[in-house]
Parts: sequence; structure tokens; C-alpha cells
Amino acid sequence: MSSAEESTEEGTEGTTAKSAPLSAARTGRRARIRLPRLDGLRGRLIITVVVVALISSVTATALAYRESRDAVLKRAQNAAVEDFRNRVDSLAADLDVPTDPRSMARFATDVSSGLRGALVVAQYRDYTASSDPSADRSRITAELRATVRTRTQVSLQRVEHGGKPWLALGAPVLLDSAGRDRSSGQPSGVEIFAVVSLADEERDTAELVRSVQRGLLPVVLLAAVLALLAARTVLRPVRKLARATRRLATGELSIRVEERGRDELAELAHTFNETAGALEDSVSELRAQEALARRFVADVSHELRTPLAAMTIVSSVLEEDADQLTPDTAHAARTVSAETAKLTRLVDDLIEISRFDARAVALTVHSVDMAEAVRATLAARGWTDRVEADLPPGIRARLDRRRLDVIVANLVGNALRHGAPPVTVTVRAADDRLTVTVADHGPGMTPEVARHVFDRFYKADSARSRSEGSGLGMAIALENARLHGGTIELEPPAPGVGAVFTLQMPLRTESAS
Repeated sequence: MSSAEESTEEGTEGTTAKSAPLSAARTGRRARIRLPRLDGLRGRLIITVVVVALISSVTATALAYRESRDAVLKRAQNAAVEDFRNRVDSLAADLDVPTDPRSMARFATDVSSGLRGALVVAQYRDYTASSDPSADRSRITAELRATVRTRTQVSLQRVEHGGKPWLALGAPVLLDSAGRDRSSGQPSGVEIFAVVSLADEERDTAELVRSVQRGLLPVVLLAAVLALLAARTVLRPVRKLARATRRLATGELSIRVEERGRDELAELAHTFNETAGALEDSVSELRAQEALARRFVADVSHELRTPLAAMTIVSSVLEEDADQLTPDTAHAARTVSAETAKLTRLVDDLIEISRFDARAVALTVHSVDMAEAVRATLAARGWTDRVEADLPPGIRARLDRRRLDVIVANLVGNALRHGAPPVTVTVRAADDRLTVTVADHGPGMTPEVARHVFDRFYKADSARSRSEGSGLGMAIALENARLHGGTIELEPPAPGVGAVFTLQMPLRTESAS
């Protein structure tokens, strides 16, 4: 039960000591719209617009409810106060004071007949009379009774009883010096109270709220449709830009997007076109420089082959006759022969790597017995006694035997130079995959060396200005493995084992054209 909301007899509301909701409509159920889970910019845009529309609609509903409720209540309150005051004024002249219970009951009944059947209670000293003796008088609160005793104007209070709103009114009956004027004078001791139902006003306000709520769903749906159209308009150029970006990433550097308008999307498209153009120019320039560099390496390597061939013949003759020369001359002859051999290997490796870069390499595929091929590689280089080979018989694969020889020779040679014995070569075949593992028992490789072991011209000891290798052997081995559809991997370090390289290739490969 709420406490008094008082006003003067003009009907304006006073201070509310304890407020109560007018109706369940204020906290009634509102439609809950479950948005589907949407990902991406489109979903976020639609959800944002719908949520803004929903918040705006709910806010408008709340404001409309509050304003309409206040207006309806104020109108009903003013009308009730006016009717109550006029009714009391018109009947007070017929009330004899001091009075008796029968006169008070008649007075209460007469006042009630003009107030839409409201409950009217009259009190004089210890006597109380009611227009409906069976009605519950608890709607007339102690706060309202106390207010009536201290004021000469009409007091009011809104209460909720039995789940329904009521307006309770109260005023003292005044007598002037002549004894009968209600508008001025002293209290007669009679207090009159009325309880008026506000159910009709509650229904009017609730119906207004329901009308607004019924309009929420169309508003939200309309907002979703508009958001969808706006998202389509905004995201269409974004999707085009995304497709162009993917094509640019695949190497189609000539791709451009259409620039429309002067908004942020048009600026983004312009920036993309500028970036794509700059990238195309840079890549074209780099490709041209790379082509020139490859051609230069290939031309220089080929040009060096003829003089190197002559130098090799001469150095071989000098080395054969070194025993007949003076010690210094013999040492010089052997040095020239060794350096010429190194230079020849370097030129051969440069020519080979330039052919890979130019994609001018072809496979000559035959059915090869792996055990026989690996033994031949080790025997040709005099490594049979230095390498432990685990070569099961009967493993055959279709591959280029010469290039397999290059791969195995580079892996084993690297293990012999930089690892420690024993060096093992293991051949296995399983699940249509051929595996050749080369392991040593040296200190292994540091993470830095492992990251660059297949890089061209990379040497683990960068402080050394010269070494036996050209720094291209592992790169050439990897290119040959890829040419067969395979790869070479450096296995993670294990206790007691040095570097372990594993060549994996399919047992059958097709000839490259």
C-alpha cells in the first residue's frame, strides 16, 4: 500500500511519500526478439541497427507510457477532486452538527451517489458511517486521516489494494460564522472520505502501452531490412576489394578495383590501386633484375667452363709430373690442381642452380634399385669403408638416378665433413613413400645453423673465408628432392645423435617435362 500523494483543492499533485505502480502494464511483458548469430561485418551492422531501433522504440514506449499515465491520472484525479468537493459542498448545508450516526450514513450515501459509486466514509468523533458498510475501509490509510486533520483543503492519496489502483480523497466539513458555509470557517468535526476506482484509467494506459508494443516488431523488422540494404550497399565494394586482394596475393599484379564516389570506400579503393600499381612496378623491376642476375651467373659459368677445362688438363699434367719438379714447384702444381678442381665444382654447382632457377631442369626417370644406387654413390667417392649402410634388398623406385646420386652424395659428404663417425645411411619404403636417412654422431647443429642449412652459400663457420664446399650442395640436394615431389628435413636433435637428415620421396614419380 502506498502512502499519500497530497494536493491542494485545485487538484495539483503534492509530494509522494511512497510510490506504487499504477498497473502491471508499467512492468509488463515486452516482446523479446532473439537475433540470429551472425558473423562478419554484415552481421555486426545489422545487429547494431536493430539494437538501436529497439532501444529507441522501447525508450519511446517508456516515455509515452509515463506521459500518458501522468496525463490520464491527473485528469482523473482533478475530476474526482472537483466532483468530491462540489458534492460535499452541496450536501454539507443539510448536515446538522452535532450529528448522529443515521444522519452521517445518509450524508455518506448522498455523497457516494454522485461519485460513480465510490465508497464514502463519514466520521464524526467516535461515530463512523459508510455508504457501503460491508466494504473494506483499509483503503483509507492512517496517513490520509492524519493529513485531513491538519488541512482544510481536499487531500488525496493513490493506493493499490487487491491488485487494483484506487484514489482516496478526504476533507473536513467546514462551517462559517453563520453555520452553513463550506468554503470558509471552522471545522465542524465531520470528516468525509471517498475511495474512487482507477481501473478504467489503468485499462486505458495499458491499452496504449500494448498498442505501442505491437508496433515494436514492425519497427524492428523494418530496421533490419534497412540495415540489410545498407550493409549490402556498403559491403559490395568491400567484397570486390577482398576478391581483388586475393587475386593480387596469387600474383595477378595487374588487378585493379573500380573507384566510385568520394567516400571512405572510394578512398580505400584508390589506395588499393596505388598500392597494387607500386607493387607491380617493384615486382617487375625485381623480376627483371633477378632475370639479369640469373643470366649473368649462367653466362659467366658457361664462359668459365672452357678455360677451366683447359686449366684442369694442364693442372693434371703438372700434378702427374710433380715428383720430378723442385719441392716448391711441386707444391705450387698440386695447389693449382686442387684449386682448379674446387673452381670447377663451384662452376658446375652454379650452372646447376641457375638451371633450377630458370626451370630448365627435367627428370630422366627409370626404375632404380635403391640399395644398388646408394652403394654405387658411396663406392664412386671412396666412402664405402667410412659409412655404415642399412640397405634392404628389393626396394625399387622410379626416379632420376643421377639426381639421387647428387642428393645422397651431398647429404653423406656433409655428414663426413661436419659430423663425427659413425655415419649411417638407411633406406626404407613404407606407405608408398621412400625414405633415405643420413645420420652422424657429431655435436649436431645449433638452432641458428639449422634454420639456414639449406640456404645458398651458407656456411656454418662464417669466420672461415675458405672451405672445401661451395655452400650450394644442400640447396642443390633440396631442389633435386623437390623435383621428385619430395623434400629433405632436418630431424630434431636427439641425445647421442648428431645431425639427422631425412629424404622423403614417393616410390613412383612422373617425368617432368
